[in-house]
This record gives sequence, structure tokens and C-alpha cells, in this order.
Amino acid sequence: MSRIILAPMEGLADHILRDCLTRIGGIDLCVTEFIRVTTQLLPPKVFRRLCPELVNGCKTPAGIPVRIQLLGSDPAALAANAVRALELGSPGIDLNFGCPAKTVNRSQGGAILLQEPQRVAHIVATVRQAIGDDAWLSAKMRLGFTTKDLALDNAKGIEDAGADELTVHARTKVEGYRPPAHWQWIEKIRDQVKIPVIANGEVWTPQDYLACKQASGSEDVMIGRGLVWKPDLALQIRHQQKGQPAQQWDWSALVPTVLYFIDLVEVQVEVKYQDARIKQWLKLLGRVYPQAHACFEQGKRLKALSELRSMVAHSR
Repeated sequence: MSRIILAPMEGLADHILRDCLTRIGGIDLCVTEFIRVTTQLLPPKVFRRLCPELVNGCKTPAGIPVRIQLLGSDPAALAANAVRALELGSPGIDLNFGCPAKTVNRSQGGAILLQEPQRVAHIVATVRQAIGDDAWLSAKMRLGFTTKDLALDNAKGIEDAGADELTVHARTKVEGYRPPAHWQWIEKIRDQVKIPVIANGEVWTPQDYLACKQASGSEDVMIGRGLVWKPDLALQIRHQQKGQPAQQWDWSALVPTVLYFIDLVEVQVEVKYQDARIKQWLKLLGRVYPQAHACFEQGKRLKALSELRSMVAHSR
């Protein structure tokens, strides 16, 4: 059976959303928002803040494993923090070579490293040496920074340096999140490496999953925004794989999950950020569900969670 992995998304796919989405079902693995590493060994509280699941065997309440992702450019610091993450309970380490954010790239992190395949390989090799041969090590990359010319060099370097698995977001940094995703490039990479390659980018529907699978040759897929906008997308894909109708949940079926999300935000998010966090997801859900769009528009000026909760509850 192919795997569906929830992508890391900074400022969005936090532990609260991971809890909600994995309760719905169909997701096999989550990867955390990146933990930024500079030159220091980070204290355990930093890992636990971005991955509270560490206290639960590094699994969501639904029992889905969560893997910690690290971002940085200092090989020794990344290696030391990888060791710490494993000691704290992460079932593996993922290295970020895909983040397109300008602030990250200016600090020599994320996708900008893809301009130097030897540097990428050195980072992976240093982390592998530090964590040992038995620990799981994966990496995520884009097809390049400005061009795709070095995509194969980066992928082969990551494999040769000791990674167990590679996720490829099928766009360059410059292409950002603009469609299309160049899934055919994932097939080119798969032809050059022996480790599993996970496809990522522009999977919004079960039909997109099939098209991605056909073009890339990858059974496994990592989905980010598609799962945030359509929380039951993984379930739809699972039904399709079993030859069953891939029926989308209607809004009334999703409302209990949104209400549960509000309850978690009330307990786990600072008061001054709570309403914004709820409105953020309602706005994104509104791209698929008209009722969510109406809730977002109606709730723009609301601050009290009781009012937001009541508004969502009555939107069914």
C-alpha cells in the first residue's frame, strides 16, 4: 500500500492541525515544521515546542508517527541536533533542502543549498555519520533553485551520502508554488537513484494523485496544502485505491473537526493569537467549502472564541 505523508508547512501544519487531520484518517506519517538550526545545540524545549508529540511516543493522538525536520547549513550543528532529536524520541530525521522562503535562503538554508550539490551531500553525510547506520534519515528537496540543471546531482548526492529516502517537490525555488508541478522530473530522479522517492506538489484531488503517480512513477505522495484545504483528501485517495467512490465530505461532516480544532487552539495557543489561528484555517477551507468562506467573512471582526465557535456550529 502506498503511503500518504502530511507535508511540513511552516506556520500552518503545527501539532494542532496534525492532530485534526490524522484523526480524519488516510495519513501514514507527518513531518514537523522545520526546526531551524544555526550553530548551536538546541535545548529539548525547542524540539518539544514544535513537536509536542514527543511526549506521546512521537505520534499524534490518532497514533500516526511524526518525524522531526531540521533546516540549516552547518553540518556539525545539524548532526548534533539530529542526535538530540533521536534521543528525545523522533523516529527519524528529515533534512530540509526545499524551503523557498527568502529569509531562510538568505541564511543559507533550504532551497538555496541546491546550488551546491557537494555541500548538500556533505550535510547529509555528516548527519548520517553522527546518527549511525540504523537511524532513519530522509531529505526533502526541490528540483533546484533557479533551474533544474542540478536536480539529478543533488538527488544522487543525497543518496550516496546515506539518506534512506528522498521527497522531491517537483518545482524549483523560483517556481514557488505556481502550477504545474513537474512530476516527470521525479521519474528522471527515480531512474538515477535506488532509494525510495516520494512525490510532492499539486496534488489536490484523487485524480491528481493518479496523474502524479503515472507521471512520476512514485507510489508514495507527500501532500501539504491539498490536505489543509480538503482534510478528507487522504481518505478520498484511499477509497479510490480500493475501487470505491472517492466521495468528498460535505461541510456538515467536517464541522466537528473544525470545532475540535477551535477547542485545541483555546487550550494550546496564546490568547492573542487564537482568533487569527482559527481564521487562518477557515480562510483556507473556504477555497473548497462555501460555508467556511462565509464563516471567515462573517468572523473577520470577531475575537471571542465563543463567538467563533458558535458561528461554525451554526453553519451546518
